[in-house]
This record gives sequence, structure tokens and C-alpha cells, in this order.
Amino acid sequence: MLSKKMEKALNKQVNAEFYAAYLYLAISADFSRKSLNGMADWYHKQAQEEVEHAMKFYNHIQERQGVVILEPIAAVPSEWATPMSAFKAALVHEQKVTGMINALMDIAVGEKDYASQSFLKWFIDEQVEEESEATANIDRLTMLGGKDGKSISGGSLYQLDKLMGKRSGE
Repeated sequence: MLSKKMEKALNKQVNAEFYAAYLYLAISADFSRKSLNGMADWYHKQAQEEVEHAMKFYNHIQERQGVVILEPIAAVPSEWATPMSAFKAALVHEQKVTGMINALMDIAVGEKDYASQSFLKWFIDEQVEEESEATANIDRLTMLGGKDGKSISGGSLYQLDKLMGKRSGE
């Protein structure tokens, strides 16, 4: 059974994962409006992955006889000035999620909640991958057009868009 402290923190994580899905859907929609369909597809798939993460937390709460409380999801931006600004927003959010998951593990350890510790181990490993992917997207843009991402040639952006569109559904 979950402690109330753990239950509250896990519910907050459900909300954060759904917020991430909203954020990535918004980025996807913005890229789609700009005819960057490969990037749009990449972030659409990322949004689906975040919904899966939210549902893992949701199910864990229920499996541990906790009460799932679905709070309102905060509004997300609807457009970004450049692909770089969208990619950086994604990285910042992933870093926030990493901190939240680390805090969940701290609670699980403090509460001697071994089942939650085991459950959270997957997310700790997953966040390494999430941050790595977000950083790689920024690095690719930087290679193509400098630190601000504004100097990217149309041809280079086209090639990156095409590459990102090849992401599998995982």
C-alpha cells in the first residue's frame, strides 16, 4: 500500500507526464504548420510515449491501492520561433521530469517503499535516454546552423526533418 506522501507525489507525476504529452503535441502541431512533417511526426510519437508513461504511473497507483487524482493540465505554448527553441523547451522539460523522478525515488527510499523503488528504476533509466535524445536534437541543429539555430540553410533543415521522420513507432 502506498503512503499518502508517495501517492500524492505519484499523482503529481501523472500530471507531469500528461503535460509532457501536451507539450510534445503542441510542438508537433507547430512543426506541422511549418511543413516540417518529419519533426512533427517525431514529436507526435514522443507525445504518445509520454501518455504511456503517465499510464504506467496511473496503473502503479491503482495496483498499490492508491487513489488516482487527475488534476488539470497546465496550458502549453502553441508555437516556437525556431526549431531550436522547441528542442530546447523539450530538453528543459525532460530535465524537470528527471528531477521529479529522482525526488520520487528519494520518497520511496525514505518510506521504505521497495515496490515503488523497483518501479521507478525503469523511469530513472528512461530519463537518461529522454535527455540524451533531446540533447542530440539540439546538437544536430547546432551542427547545421550555430547555437541559435537561426542560420540553418533550407537544405540542411530539410535533411534533418527527413531524418527525424524516420523515427520508428517504438
